[in-house]
Amino acid sequence: MRKVLLTSVVALALAAGAGVYIRAAAHRNDAAAAASEEVDIGPGPRLLVRSTAKESFGHLAVVDAADPKGARKVSAVSCNRVYAAAGTAICLRPDGPLATYQIAVLGRHLEERDSYPMVGVPNRARVSDDGRLVTWTAFVTGDSYNNGQFSTRIGVLDTSTGDMVVDTLEDFALSRDGRPYQSADVNYWGVTLAHGDRTFYATVSTAGHRYLVQGDFDRRTVRTLAENVECPSLSPDGTRIAFKQAVDGDPVKGWRPAVLDLATLRPTVLAETRSVDDQIAWLDDRTVMYALHRDADRSDVWSLPADGSGAPALLVPDAESPAYLH
Repeated sequence: MRKVLLTSVVALALAAGAGVYIRAAAHRNDAAAAASEEVDIGPGPRLLVRSTAKESFGHLAVVDAADPKGARKVSAVSCNRVYAAAGTAICLRPDGPLATYQIAVLGRHLEERDSYPMVGVPNRARVSDDGRLVTWTAFVTGDSYNNGQFSTRIGVLDTSTGDMVVDTLEDFALSRDGRPYQSADVNYWGVTLAHGDRTFYATVSTAGHRYLVQGDFDRRTVRTLAENVECPSLSPDGTRIAFKQAVDGDPVKGWRPAVLDLATLRPTVLAETRSVDDQIAWLDDRTVMYALHRDADRSDVWSLPADGSGAPALLVPDAESPAYLH
């Protein structure tokens, strides 16, 4: 399926998205005044983040992994959500004044390689470890995971060809608890991509339950693995899934970060008592990182041991949407 299918889509002007756009526009003058530098997102001991500092709000920045609270290089490029790997970044950003959005594929120096219109309000983004596939989730109705009144849309793009690998997971064959399953209320979000670009993990919701699913792009199949797993993120060694777990199975009560061992399907709840509504990222095989909001606009990135020990530590102040540049 060629990219022309993407370019024929008209993005929806949602009220929730309009609020995001207006808040971003309110910071535009401050951000334009910020000193911009050439930013390199090639592999190295650095973190790419979206800045939430007043003087560079929304702009992409890189910090040294050895000193993430220190000086940052700020780019002229701005996004609502970002992720990067192997010198490729996906940037979800506004595309005009009416709360329409686009997907931009960026290169090693954040130069635009291609862009596409997207349906809905940007929410999650990931890049495969080889930089070939990019994936995103957008809200097409609603703007929150915690009330059950929402619908999402997933896309997966092959950046080497411009082809859509997936423009919806709803036509994949789903097995729930080992049996074929179909329902009108099936809804997917939060894709994470495995090594080799064939296998993926995501969240599926149906009948009031939320599951981790493992999928196969070639076979166009997905199967449930575990319940109460949202927004999965595969560890660098491919053995574990970091995720947010609804408290008592109820998203209204908030979420706690956790890690699932894929061999045993045994979860470990991590040492964070605040609600984490993010697609948790991996800093390394032993440490996860995630954003927590201080108010409507300002966020910080925190880190936490992935084995359930320790305590949360402030990693990057005034930042969100982190990616370790590997």
